[in-house]
Amino acid sequence: MSGPQTVPGPGAAPGSAPGTAPRAAPDSDGAGGAGGPGDAAAPPEPAPPGPGSSPATAPSRFWSARRAPAALLALILLCSVGLLLYDIASVRADRPATAWRTRLADELAGRTLDDPWVVVAACAAVLTGLWLVVLAVTPGLRNLMPMRGEAGVLRAAIERHAAAVALRDRALEVSGVQSVRVVVGRRRVRAEAQAHFRDLADVRSDLNAVLGDSIRRMELAHPPALAVQVRRPPKR
Repeated sequence: MSGPQTVPGPGAAPGSAPGTAPRAAPDSDGAGGAGGPGDAAAPPEPAPPGPGSSPATAPSRFWSARRAPAALLALILLCSVGLLLYDIASVRADRPATAWRTRLADELAGRTLDDPWVVVAACAAVLTGLWLVVLAVTPGLRNLMPMRGEAGVLRAAIERHAAAVALRDRALEVSGVQSVRVVVGRRRVRAEAQAHFRDLADVRSDLNAVLGDSIRRMELAHPPALAVQVRRPPKR
């Protein structure tokens, strides 16, 4: 005789082991568990942008710290104020005033506004003030060319001399170019080449293509215009 047998319940799947509880069938969204009708699947996280799909920004120019003008101005002010305070303290201590301050006071009291020395000193003060204002409102660092980059990432720049050397090396790779001179400015890149063979128009066309592609690959924030001149080398 066979032993007692366990009959599976009405909710058990056919072929399941005896005594095991029935499992809930997955819903239509593919998520396991018993979810309510109002539960929604979490949206997938957006994939990080690739190197070519990231939005590029055009940063402004780099600003100079102006250490040399600031140090010079601070040194002049420190010496002037220090000498003046020392003389005032000497006078307060019942000592005679120094000769330079006495003479300066006499000169200021005796000279009129149309005196040549007064006019020269006023012009020098105005020019110095204008120079300081120009240094304060201009960024400086004209040798650096800012490059494009993502927002919030470390900024980058390339020196004009380095960019000129890179463009010159690319231009020398063009067939027919014997020598080339590249000058990189803020708004224009000027290339003057000498071609000892091939047609000048073909060489100019190749130089425009090569140098234009090189400028685009530099990813500059403000790409300069390109001007190419090709001529024959001088006859000896």
